[in-house]
Amino acid sequence: MLRSNFRRQVWRPSLVRSGLLGQVTESGPFMFRATWPDRDGVEWTAEFTTEREAVDCVATKAAGGLRFHDLRHCYATWLVSGGVPVNIVQAVMGHEQASTTLNRYTHTPADFLESVRGVFNSSADDPLTTVKDPQSEGTQDKDEDSL
Repeated sequence: MLRSNFRRQVWRPSLVRSGLLGQVTESGPFMFRATWPDRDGVEWTAEFTTEREAVDCVATKAAGGLRFHDLRHCYATWLVSGGVPVNIVQAVMGHEQASTTLNRYTHTPADFLESVRGVFNSSADDPLTTVKDPQSEGTQDKDEDSL
């Protein structure tokens, strides 16, 4: 299947059905309302007797929408945000350089502030958290003296 046919017949109708591009709602018995934005942000509507006609209308006329290639950006962002090392993500994505993966394919997740705060709010059970013993403050180990 050609890319243009895939986009027209499969991808854009899938975006409509998932609610990511325009909207199709049942407005009555055997009536479906198609709603979509144009390039200027003006919202248009039309009525159809079948859902398929309404979906096809929105898929054809709606501006914008997620591109198939955008899935690569989402995938890279999810992997890096999930803690997968960048060199592994680079290999999976097939990039020659890690900078390509980081600079072009990963994006700041919406909850990045929570992730940053979480590092500083980690519990004492976290092996990266240092807990000082108040009795040992001011004393040094023999190993430290020999440095």
